[in-house]
Amino acid sequence: MRYLTIAAIAPLLLGSMSVSALADNAKASKDDKASKEATSLAEAITRGKANLTFRYRAENVDQDGFADDAFASTLRTRLKYTTGTFNGFFGVLEFDDVSNIGGGDFNSTVNGKTSYPVIADPQITEVNQAYLAYTGIDKTTLMAGRVAMNMNNQRFVGTVGWRQNDQTWDMTGFINKSIDNLTLTGAYVWNVNRIFGNDHPLGDLDTNTFIVDAKYTGLGFGTVTAYGLIIDLNDAPVVGLSSKTFGIRFDGNNKIGNGDLSFLYEVEFANQTDNAGNPTDFSANYLNLSAGLSAHGFTAKIGFERLGSDGGSIAFQTPLATLHKFNGWSDKFLATPAGGLDDFYGSISYKVQGDSPLKGLKFDAIYHDFSAASGGASYGRELNLQVSKKISKNYYAGLKFADYQTRGFSTDTQKIWFTLGANF
Repeated sequence: MRYLTIAAIAPLLLGSMSVSALADNAKASKDDKASKEATSLAEAITRGKANLTFRYRAENVDQDGFADDAFASTLRTRLKYTTGTFNGFFGVLEFDDVSNIGGGDFNSTVNGKTSYPVIADPQITEVNQAYLAYTGIDKTTLMAGRVAMNMNNQRFVGTVGWRQNDQTWDMTGFINKSIDNLTLTGAYVWNVNRIFGNDHPLGDLDTNTFIVDAKYTGLGFGTVTAYGLIIDLNDAPVVGLSSKTFGIRFDGNNKIGNGDLSFLYEVEFANQTDNAGNPTDFSANYLNLSAGLSAHGFTAKIGFERLGSDGGSIAFQTPLATLHKFNGWSDKFLATPAGGLDDFYGSISYKVQGDSPLKGLKFDAIYHDFSAASGGASYGRELNLQVSKKISKNYYAGLKFADYQTRGFSTDTQKIWFTLGANF
């Protein structure tokens, strides 16, 4: 099979920004206002910062039910420009181009090659980000435009940064840090720019979505986050995903004794109900529990994630999430089955320490056992393997592999990736 000659990967994500990172950058800009703020709009534009990144990806998919493997060879080129600050304002403009290079046959979701498995990286040239931010209010950032925004661990709102084209938001929002150790975030989204691009019939989602998030870091032994996500989707094929989700999350990482050993933990619960034009009246719960230990470059975790079901007929969904990050890299559970999903998982990783040339080389292995949340029927099992390394300040590379073995849901699938990136 062709993928055996290519190898596989785990790319480091470039270009997207969490709201906390945006707030920190804005705060730094404001704190240095006296020495760094431009004295004119022209100066703000000329004193800006440009970034150019490249990410090459080779991906092979061997999926039961298709006579041929899918193979894609794509290059994403991203140019980003951030202006200097003038009267508290700064702007961001970012362009993306995703091109096929070196041939390959795959279903990009818009190229008509439906006899091949899906690799959702269509050819695209577009404005990825274009927003204006204001930092003139103490400990507050306001923004409006098209933003690549990740919330928390991206379980409910994320840019899908694994794929070559980001998921971004046409939105207005704010970030406020007026209270010590507390970050308040709010956003209104009127359009979701999905990874499939404008040529796809659902490449854009018309929506009235509200996001609220409160993160408190003052406990010393962990972070508490309360959040709400109110989704109202207006496009008929996806109106059934309109929902209200409210949840709370606690996560931490604390040292044990005086050595290098750390204890990692995570607890999260959320409830989801129907909203707006959703024709189905339902209520379903989300639960995530994990614990782990880390020492001398090794990290081991075990966990359980449940996306619940209301009577086995409709399940908890996360349509705006970075889904590839959760429930296996084969992407079998991008939509939660009607019976819900239970994911028991364990992982182990090692990052080379010391001063050797291999320092920073990282190995990851994850095992998933999937079953229905309602009724307990077995879905399947999956093994994920990854090796990645930042080669220097500007370059990184990785190999990544996913092997899904069905026990009753979907089909056996193997995926393999090779990624090489550069950041300037």
